[in-house]
Amino acid sequence: MRRLRQLAERTPPGRDRYVDLLRALAIAMVVLGHWGVTVIGYQHGRPTGHSALPDLPWAWPLTWVAQVMPVFFLVGGYANAASLAARRARGGTATGWLVDRSARLVRPTTALLLVLAVGATVATLRGADPAQVRTVVWFATIPLWFLVAYLVVVASTPPMYALHRRFGLAVPVVLAGLVALGDLGRLLGPAALADGNYLFAWLAVHQLGFAWYDARSPELARRRRLPLDRRAGATLLLVGLAALVLLTTVGPYPVAMLHVAGERLDNAAPPSVALLAAATTQLGLILLLRRPAGHWLRRSGPWQAVIAINAVVLTVFLWHLTAAILLVGLLDALGLLPTPPVGSVTWWAWRIPWLAALAVVLAALVAVFGPIEARTRRPSGPHGQAGPHGVGAGAARRVGSDPGVGERGAPWTALAVAGYAALVAGLLLNSLAPKAAPEPLGLPAPALVAYLAGAGLLRLLRSGWGSRG
Repeated sequence: MRRLRQLAERTPPGRDRYVDLLRALAIAMVVLGHWGVTVIGYQHGRPTGHSALPDLPWAWPLTWVAQVMPVFFLVGGYANAASLAARRARGGTATGWLVDRSARLVRPTTALLLVLAVGATVATLRGADPAQVRTVVWFATIPLWFLVAYLVVVASTPPMYALHRRFGLAVPVVLAGLVALGDLGRLLGPAALADGNYLFAWLAVHQLGFAWYDARSPELARRRRLPLDRRAGATLLLVGLAALVLLTTVGPYPVAMLHVAGERLDNAAPPSVALLAAATTQLGLILLLRRPAGHWLRRSGPWQAVIAINAVVLTVFLWHLTAAILLVGLLDALGLLPTPPVGSVTWWAWRIPWLAALAVVLAALVAVFGPIEARTRRPSGPHGQAGPHGVGAGAARRVGSDPGVGERGAPWTALAVAGYAALVAGLLLNSLAPKAAPEPLGLPAPALVAYLAGAGLLRLLRSGWGSRG
């Protein structure tokens, strides 16, 4: 508590605390949403899980708020713009910024993958079915689908921020048009045309984060800044909501913004125009609540809580499904795993103890693995603020992370690009691998090798290895 109080007292006056609150709330809603809609049952004598959404159609409109990945990319855009601007102000390069920026994302992810690989190997050596082992690890690594997209968007920040500085809000409009084109491919063919939506949609929201950051500078052209007043918030809320209603009633899009088996389209995979309409609605609500939330966050207690959550926010996200696996395994071993029908009184009554038990398990995991993430913070933002706005903050201060040191020359840049590409490729290979493929390591061996090689190379570059001065 003393440490949190000290951090709260040292918060620079110009820091936008609301951005940190939104990140913490977004991750909390993801965790509670995944836990809350999970249905546990048995298949072939083994515990299995699936979403309750297909059985709860009345809850589908709730996903217009519960689907909070747009919020995460929005605040990510703000944070990445702030961090890149600060790095360049100190004389650093975009490549050096990316190498350092990856640290807080990579370290907690590496811990998760290594623990899962070791656990899967032990289970396989003890006679477990490799296909079953893979299924368990596949479920635990579902959050990595999101991380792949976020890592690609982070890497695109330097060129996309340059586009924003030149063309402003026209950039997300064009990207939204590309998403609409992809949706047309899903409806009329070819369906592969929609694959680009995984990038275009999240880039569009990320660009709005740039515009939010630029709103701190009144001298910038209006087309480059996001209007933050209540009138703009109300307009975005109403326009987004109207578009969302039309797209999901008159239009071809399902109501749910999360995956629902049996629906013709999936609004989230890949992201659709309807999901962008939901993001617009959420942005309007965010702007309407910005001022009262900002006043509330001036109080020490709430701000300390936000600091505490953001210190381990990625750890919470990465391990929350592993917590569910551990709890289900424990209850199954004890013969205490309840499997009531979805929507029954018993199922609803079980939600409260289920969430409470999961919170305890996750708290234990965060206590063990959270320090890995928390140690990556360092003063890197304007006015010396620690790691501007949370997830993706730079690594602990070391030779390779100083501007101009270890960032010069084409070979160093090539190594950085290769390491980052290997990192993303490893995560993508794991996410694309079949759910029940027999994998003794739980993860495809090429995916694990590529990821660890990329993570290791980036670690060497951050340490100053390969620098020329």
